[in-house]
Amino acid sequence: MPKPSKGARLFQRKRKGREPVFVIRDGKFEQSTGTNNRQQAESQLAQYIAGKNRQSGPAQPQHMTVAECLAIYGEEHAATVADPARIGYAMDALLPFWGDMACSDVKGSTVRLYQRQRGVSDSTVRRELSVLRSAMNYCGREGYLLSVPMFPLPKTPDTTQQALTRAEVAKLIWTARQLSRQRRDIDYRHIARFILISVYTGTRKSAALNMRLRGPAIHCGWFDLDAGLMFRKGTGEATTNKRRTPARIPRQLRAHLQRWDRQGYTWAVEYRGARVADIKTAFNQVVEKADLDWRPTPHSLKHTAVTWAIQGGASIEDASAFFSTSIETLQRVYWHLSPRYQQGALEAIERGNRAVSGANQGPLKKG
Repeated sequence: MPKPSKGARLFQRKRKGREPVFVIRDGKFEQSTGTNNRQQAESQLAQYIAGKNRQSGPAQPQHMTVAECLAIYGEEHAATVADPARIGYAMDALLPFWGDMACSDVKGSTVRLYQRQRGVSDSTVRRELSVLRSAMNYCGREGYLLSVPMFPLPKTPDTTQQALTRAEVAKLIWTARQLSRQRRDIDYRHIARFILISVYTGTRKSAALNMRLRGPAIHCGWFDLDAGLMFRKGTGEATTNKRRTPARIPRQLRAHLQRWDRQGYTWAVEYRGARVADIKTAFNQVVEKADLDWRPTPHSLKHTAVTWAIQGGASIEDASAFFSTSIETLQRVYWHLSPRYQQGALEAIERGNRAVSGANQGPLKKG
């Protein structure tokens, strides 16, 4: 009598001369996960099970698991977006808690429980749950779900970002260059270039790391040094809510870009001839060595660029176009820093007070 199937499960496959790897075993079927990380392998197992057990027709929310919903979203939609890795990271965080739950179980009480157990910032939980909400909406639009559950997201936290001073920016750039002179094994000059691009253009980290010095380009942004324009998005890249609109190149940055171009660089942020995928480790090392009174992040540079522009008198419309940032965000986070902030109201009040004080010398007449 044949043994009953144990169902889909993980098995660590040892490999001669290489690290072991987790594989998904389901009866005689075996599929490699390509990783030795248990959490990542479990995420792939959950997606495999969800795809295997998926119903052929539309389902009520109580009959579709969150893992199935995310699997559909990941397979059909994630590959079409500009940054699929962001969806993947969120799914890795969501699946351990939500994977076995039905879509109908996603509601206020379970969201709050997830928020407590997750133990990360409200903004991180909000980003993760936004992916879950998008996945459910997608399944509803595509006919996989007959109805889409509604659930609350954590409130958008007030910004706690701090802008760098010009002296602090100069110290970070100087530190990156000094570290490059002191250490022959690691070159930190790409961090100096990243800082310059970020504080002069306010470009988000991912877009700044994907800029070529010459274009046009299909899958990345580029600088048009002759026209003095930067194109944050390649001609073949999808438009997202991060817009990545073109912007004029400030003359100070343009001089740096022209020098890097003459030196033979292909990418604006380049490390030993190759595009830099991430600057997290090197950036943190530069920040630590700079010994500032606080620890800025790469996003602090965008915040700094917008702050400086608004303080310098940029209009909210020009700032929105230049920094690819919504007018609503600029009004909520930055506009109080502008010398134009409430200027019309202030002048009207002061002008009105003088007029009223001159007109009301006598007693008010009864109506």
